[in-house]
Amino acid sequence: MPPLEAVHTLSTRADVWNVSNTHCRVHYQLLAEAEPDLLCRALNLFALQFLTPQQVNVQRQDDLLSIDIVMDGLSWHRAQVIAEKLRNLISVCSVELQAADAAWDEPAQAAG
Repeated sequence: MPPLEAVHTLSTRADVWNVSNTHCRVHYQLLAEAEPDLLCRALNLFALQFLTPQQVNVQRQDDLLSIDIVMDGLSWHRAQVIAEKLRNLISVCSVELQAADAAWDEPAQAAG
């Protein structure tokens, strides 16, 4: 059996759905029931497309989870498709999608 080798992957995946579309940074805001597997199911939608979020913030408030996900390098169309998939997850109450700006990053860096 050959020894395990590190797999070198590209840092970003080309958006084959809309190659000509410009890529942007998007911010997903989810509100969902606080189910133990919900965060894994939501992040798996990105992982299945070999995408890694720039930032993830999760807060539990009673029986609800508030999840913020910032993703870079998506076309707007692809971001909307992922938002629809997030909306279809069991236990997800709402999903808001908006173009992200650098101001969202600043509080996270200032808190650290």
